[in-house]
Amino acid sequence: MRKVIVLNFVSLDGVIQSPGGPEEDTSGGFAYGGWTGPYADDVGGTVINRQMNMPFDLLVGRKTFEIWASYWPQHADAWPGVNAATKYVASNTMTSHEWQPSVFLGGDIAEKVINIKQQQGPDLHVYGSGNLVQTLIKHDLVDAFWLKIFPLTLGGGKRLFADGTIPAAFKVTESTVSSTGVIIVNYERAGAIPTSTVSGSRHP
Repeated sequence: MRKVIVLNFVSLDGVIQSPGGPEEDTSGGFAYGGWTGPYADDVGGTVINRQMNMPFDLLVGRKTFEIWASYWPQHADAWPGVNAATKYVASNTMTSHEWQPSVFLGGDIAEKVINIKQQQGPDLHVYGSGNLVQTLIKHDLVDAFWLKIFPLTLGGGKRLFADGTIPAAFKVTESTVSSTGVIIVNYERAGAIPTSTVSGSRHP
């Protein structure tokens, strides 16, 4: 079965909105677009380069697809896999686009992602796509989170974990810290939440 892997830049207070540039997503009056730029370094660049060069298909929302479609067809030499990947796009309004190969998913997105996961093919990488990510989390369709956690708080904006997040346990499969303090960490699902009583916390 194919895995759904969410790859996102996230602030300490959980915001994922508009990490790449000031005009990327200003909805809700968000004023801090481009907040990841000052923290770039070779460590983070190496990790991103490795992730972008592995086999994958894309699973993204319409807005993220439009941002990527305006850039990647003209920059195919950087990471050829982006253009070669099948782009599965969650949208009830868009049904076709010149950036191929693309498949447009309307209607019950959760059901369609379940079907795609059962097909043969590479894992599905999800970038950005805040609304889509909430749907995937709500329906327990995320197998792993590959996160870059930045040392800043943004105070508001679209968050990675919002209402509808289900209780779940994860394990760390890879982690490092960049020279600028970005925590780069991969989490994979590890079943249900374990509970126990912490030693010393029992009431007399």
